[in-house]
Amino acid sequence: MNGKTPIADLPEPRRHPVARGRELETAHPGATPGARPDRRQARDGLPQPLRRRAMLVVLTGLSMSVLDGVIANIALPTMATELQTDPSSAVWVVNAYQLAVTISLLPFASLGELRGYRRVFVAGLAIFTLGSLACALSSSLTVLVASRILQGFGGAGMMSVNTALLRFIYPSDQLGRGIGINALVGSISAAIGPSVASGILSVGTWQWLFAVNVPLGLAALAFAMRVLPRTPLARHRFDWLSALLSAATFGALIVGIDNLRRLSPSVAIELAIATIAGVIFVWRQRMLAYPMLAIELFARPVFTLSVVTSVCSFTAQNLTFVSLPFFLEEVLGRSAVETGLLMTPWPVAVGFAAPLAGRLVDRRYPAGILGGIGLAVLSLGLVLVASQEAHMAVSRIAWWMAICGIGFGFFQTPNNRTILASAPPARAGSASGVLASARLVGQTFGAALVGLIFALTGESPGGIGHGATLALLVGAGFAAVGAIFSSLRLFGFRHAELPPAR
Repeated sequence: MNGKTPIADLPEPRRHPVARGRELETAHPGATPGARPDRRQARDGLPQPLRRRAMLVVLTGLSMSVLDGVIANIALPTMATELQTDPSSAVWVVNAYQLAVTISLLPFASLGELRGYRRVFVAGLAIFTLGSLACALSSSLTVLVASRILQGFGGAGMMSVNTALLRFIYPSDQLGRGIGINALVGSISAAIGPSVASGILSVGTWQWLFAVNVPLGLAALAFAMRVLPRTPLARHRFDWLSALLSAATFGALIVGIDNLRRLSPSVAIELAIATIAGVIFVWRQRMLAYPMLAIELFARPVFTLSVVTSVCSFTAQNLTFVSLPFFLEEVLGRSAVETGLLMTPWPVAVGFAAPLAGRLVDRRYPAGILGGIGLAVLSLGLVLVASQEAHMAVSRIAWWMAICGIGFGFFQTPNNRTILASAPPARAGSASGVLASARLVGQTFGAALVGLIFALTGESPGGIGHGATLALLVGAGFAAVGAIFSSLRLFGFRHAELPPAR
């Protein structure tokens, strides 16, 4: 030949090229049909200096979005008083954020595949920062709830593509390390939320709970567009009907689960709506060539088992986090200050275990073994905590809490990596959205179960203390079930290998 590329082999140009630099884009060698790459995308991770900056941006967004999911709880009584509303209405300051995040995770994950994970993350960060400013300036409950909804959509934009971005920030043989760091920051952010809120409220008003996000968000935005990698783009259009069905499914499910703890008669109706909307949603996904929820991923047993394991583990975690303060104070006779200190070993232990588990899974130790051992250790730790008697030595309680944190940290990183690795690069966004949704559903279900257990045991001897002990044992049961599902990945299923993110 004459050394020129045949016309048939040239990459297809965009139908609607942008006004700036209308270059043809090279084909992505690892992409599935229907996906195209963006310019200057990361081949197999970013070089080290750029990788650190990209991770700093991602972790800043993650910590802000997770913290704001729990930080407002502490100030609800103060907010209710200053905004001249009743406590039951003030709860919507928390519920509005949670609902906005939950109903928009999958749609934003789909947008990440279509417009690029970097763009969705940056847009989410900008919306979150704007929502935080609006919250800080709110003068009525209505405005504050609306601002929290806006903030929740921004948080969902970041959380939906958070894990998918890691696949292009880290080389494939170091992805477990990146997920371990990500899991560490997420866990610690959730654990220290009440302490951070108490510290801010000790020196300022509740408005500062949201105002502190503004300078952090602006600083992250200044670097985000320059350091985050570009990723392959899909060709199909955004499906608005799927987005509405997804919102209806998860919205009704979360509200129904949350109302379980109130023994509300509307639970049956809400769960029925969630079921009907969910069935229609899944049916539509099967009809689409490029569905919002990648149904084909659930045909991979390792993916499905990993998602079920994730739901079980986060149910166990929130059963523990919600009931543990009542257990430590009512059963073990500890003060509020001692309770906060005794809960600290959990996130500290996660900080040691999660990166270690990430290194092990990068070296091809099966996630089924690591996750199974981790959740078995968590289950044992919860049983040991629940078996403690009043005025037990602080050192022993702290040790059992650390055991729980080690078990959870050992599970989380390998499991998250497996969920992401089970999906082809073009569906990393969908896998990231499923992962985030599984976490939120598990956490909501765990909190609702604590409320239900407290409602059922409130009149029994021991009251709340007995209910808190029972909740810890139920959490141990969910961790044990998760360990079984994790171990099932070893039987007949080949461990998912992660192709390079090119």
